[in-house]
Amino acid sequence: MYTFTTIKNLQTDLLAGKTSCAQLVEESILAIESKKHLNAFLEVFTQSALEQAKLVDAKIASKTQGKLAGVVIGIKDNICYKGHKVSCSSKILEGFESLYSSTVVERLLAEDAIIIGRLNCDEFAMGGSNENSAYGNVLNPINEKMVPGGSSGGSAASVAANLCHVALGSDTGGSIRQPAAFTGTFGLKPTYGRVSRWGLVAYGSSFDQIGPITKSVEDAALLLEIMAGKDEYDTTASQKPVGSYVTDLNDKKSYKIAYLKECVEANGLDPEVKAHTLSALEKMKSNGHQVSAVDFPYLDFLVPTYYVLTTAEASSNLSRFDGVHFGFRSPNATDLESTYKKTRSEGFGKEVKRRIMLGTFVLSAGYYDAYYSKAQKVRNKIRQKTREILSQYDFIVTPSTPSTAFEFGKNSQDPIKMYLEDIFTVQANIVGCPAISVPNGVHSNGLPIGLQLMGRDFEEGDLLNMAKQI
Repeated sequence: MYTFTTIKNLQTDLLAGKTSCAQLVEESILAIESKKHLNAFLEVFTQSALEQAKLVDAKIASKTQGKLAGVVIGIKDNICYKGHKVSCSSKILEGFESLYSSTVVERLLAEDAIIIGRLNCDEFAMGGSNENSAYGNVLNPINEKMVPGGSSGGSAASVAANLCHVALGSDTGGSIRQPAAFTGTFGLKPTYGRVSRWGLVAYGSSFDQIGPITKSVEDAALLLEIMAGKDEYDTTASQKPVGSYVTDLNDKKSYKIAYLKECVEANGLDPEVKAHTLSALEKMKSNGHQVSAVDFPYLDFLVPTYYVLTTAEASSNLSRFDGVHFGFRSPNATDLESTYKKTRSEGFGKEVKRRIMLGTFVLSAGYYDAYYSKAQKVRNKIRQKTREILSQYDFIVTPSTPSTAFEFGKNSQDPIKMYLEDIFTVQANIVGCPAISVPNGVHSNGLPIGLQLMGRDFEEGDLLNMAKQI
């Protein structure tokens, strides 16, 4: 059985003949089967993965392999892969097969990655615990009584449980970073527009970003370097050149670091999470970095602003799932109106319906100015204040989450309590800046703690370098 550490080490072993791509895929399939109860994978692409493995083995033999040769990757079930099913973990897309591949999948395959399957998630990426999937909960491999985080819970669990080498998730308000924190992995949300969203099923179009969940900073850097860059299919993808993220990791620069006083002193922050955060900041100081506390007066407005705007965008984006164009259609429908009503009522889960209704409400006549328009103004204030801090400091540091992974059912009866789990992560999506969650020790309950770094737009190189130093 091959033990994966980093992509660099894996490729050294492949070139030395210590393992093969076919062997890696077979071992991954067996591992997924042996840990089936975790429910991380909705489907294993056995045939296409083995076919790709044979092709990559032949390339390695002729020394023409790409940068990701032999890397077994799981993709969240809202990222399209041509000829393979994609359902967003929702019954409304049950049986739907993608007609094209997302840009990120195309770029990974071009570098000889092997896509092993699609990963469970909260339905349409709406949730922070992976309890909203139409196909059941994903279990946290570190403690199976606890949630793995969401919405990219299957992605984080699959990497933590060694079912694949790395995984892709999507992050609308912390959906990569929160599960990474809950599973002791690295979760990177790039700058909005750094990675193409073409082929990502939309939830909140001005918030969504695809990013990697990995076991090391080096692997996150390599994946970002390959996936990032302009894309003719996505007009929101930036034209800015992509950095040499991997080689820049050797840098030992000193940085100016701000931590948000309100976050570290927040009511409800687990005392041990606070202690680990302060300890990490002290370590940064002793390593030659400048560390200062700064005020951020908008903490209480982050979650309301995020939910007003994302539910509005979800209401619009999810209108296409109607039982007419594709996917599930209610067998109980009798005419056009009942087709719409019954299909959407039966096809969507409770949380998705809640967010569609909230979004429709905040966009409706008479409430648009009071909610949606006001939230856009507050978003602008949050952006201005965050960018003001980042004009004086290189990074903003907060805990990734207020606590460690919580038990199944603990927050599911109270949507507000569940939404507040996103309090530290939504800022980066509201602003659009890059952010990463890095492991920051272990709680006395045995569960991992995460530390979040936010950086300046398109300066992922420095962000990854600081994460590496930590």
